[in-house]
Amino acid sequence: MASTPLTLILLLTLATLLSLQAQAQAQAQAPAPSPSGPVNLTAILEKGGQFTTLIRLLKETQQLTQIQSQLNSTSQGFTLFAPTDNAFMNLKSGALNDLNDTQKVKLVLYHVTPKYYSLSDLLTVSNPVRTQASEGEGTWGLNFAGQGQQVNVSTGVVETPINNALRQKFPLAVYQVDKVLLPLELFGAKSPSSAPSPKSSKTNPDIPSIAKAGGAPSPSGSGKDNSAAAGRNVGFGVIVGLGVICMGALS
Repeated sequence: MASTPLTLILLLTLATLLSLQAQAQAQAQAPAPSPSGPVNLTAILEKGGQFTTLIRLLKETQQLTQIQSQLNSTSQGFTLFAPTDNAFMNLKSGALNDLNDTQKVKLVLYHVTPKYYSLSDLLTVSNPVRTQASEGEGTWGLNFAGQGQQVNVSTGVVETPINNALRQKFPLAVYQVDKVLLPLELFGAKSPSSAPSPKSSKTNPDIPSIAKAGGAPSPSGSGKDNSAAAGRNVGFGVIVGLGVICMGALS
């Protein structure tokens, strides 16, 4: 009988050891979570399958390297609005080619905000939202409006809905847009150039031209000539009258 408690203790100890061994084996077999690597923006866009033009512009302007390097150190994150290839194709002919290198950089930076925004964040932001192209308060900004899960982005030149989230995880959000976001500062209506003032006429209407000067004399000159002729006629008549009187007296 004395051996019964000892047997129970041994059995309980053995069961506990077997349970602990099973848990250890299960933990050993479970795959360890892979460490999260750096965000690869190019891979995200390539996976989307319709952002070839945007990738090319990011590389040509060297902004892809800049964004990638800053993603690893940013505390605010970034948000990229990615126009599709069709969006670039629908631009007015020569819209991109007419831009110089500096303007192309500004256009690319205009599609990036220096802060991570989820779709719900964009519904409550204070407009205008600064972009990487912003130089001062209210310049090169984006405006957002929407309801529910639908968010529209406006530049003052174009407005388009945000259709698809290619990535929505800090530190980078990437949203597909079906129009290129044309900044007002580059594509806004140009102020009409002032029309040239009409050329003043070389001929003053109050002053007779050379052609008029060669024409008939003015009425004032004609009046003077007539007065002189009348005076001569009167004098001639007086002389004739005196001559007649003298002849009569001599006869």
